[in-house]
Amino acid sequence: MVAEVSASTLEALEATLLNTSGTVPLHNRFRALFTLKSLKNDDAVEIISKGFRDDSALLKHELAYCLGQMKNTKALPILESVLSDESEDPMVRHEAAEAMGAISSTASLPVLEKYATDPERSVRETCEIAIDKIRWDNSEEGQKFSKIVEESKDRSYSSIDPAPPSSRLLSGKPAPEDLSETTISQLRATLLDKKLPLFERYRAMFALRDIGTPAAVDALSAGFADDSALFKHEIAFVFGQLLSAHSVPSLLQVLRDTNESDMVRHEAAEALGGIATPEVLPHLKEWMNREDAPRVVRESCQVAIDMWEYENSDQFQYADGLGSTPASVSLTA
Repeated sequence: MVAEVSASTLEALEATLLNTSGTVPLHNRFRALFTLKSLKNDDAVEIISKGFRDDSALLKHELAYCLGQMKNTKALPILESVLSDESEDPMVRHEAAEAMGAISSTASLPVLEKYATDPERSVRETCEIAIDKIRWDNSEEGQKFSKIVEESKDRSYSSIDPAPPSSRLLSGKPAPEDLSETTISQLRATLLDKKLPLFERYRAMFALRDIGTPAAVDALSAGFADDSALFKHEIAFVFGQLLSAHSVPSLLQVLRDTNESDMVRHEAAEALGGIATPEVLPHLKEWMNREDAPRVVRESCQVAIDMWEYENSDQFQYADGLGSTPASVSLTA
């Protein structure tokens, strides 16, 4: 469903997102972005696309994520141009490729195949997964899954993920046998098997998310030992969806690890902001204010603190007046 809003509202959202006054805090720009995301219309796509002129990699990668979640093919030209810009931050290019996978148009396959050999590992791995997702979406199994999603009124997660959960959990409702130690152990083995395509490992990841028990969280946490920053950042994103306090220790460890990739630490910060337990706030404040922290980590902590405050408030919705998407389940992967 596409929301209808007035021209003056769109102008106000654009001014906030693009920070035309030069005084808009980053977290308020994020709130405007998620309001525009909820609209899904062409005007919102056009406004969001203008944001790629910004110098914040964090904001630009969030723009790409939102364009993918809107599933509007009007966004494909800007996403293709971002992916093709080899001078752009790899984190932004990766998110553009993932967004193309979310929109899932077969017209995107040639450009994704071109950059599936990119020198940047996170970019080429994302292109690999996006190609597999588009092909899967257009398969018989994928079509059946789309029908399940359309008909379901109580799926736990509304996001368009980079891969569907493993076949047994396609309904999004784990059966009692899916909660067994054996099933979780099998999914954990798939998750950690580097010989498998990333798409299959991601499917195990999202199956474990849908199970959501402490044992499933522990299995996911084991993935932080992987050598792929892309893979690890997706685990952190999943923890931001799960909102399980059981994941806080592993996320804090990632945030504090100065040897870890910025894109993984950023995602850990946002997940912690969404989980919003009392003990995470001092760590977010510390890393927001540390001069030696990378910019994307500092900015992510700023946004995460806003999320933490939202989760601990009586605000009805996170976005600015129109959207109803809580940041804790929507900030990017």
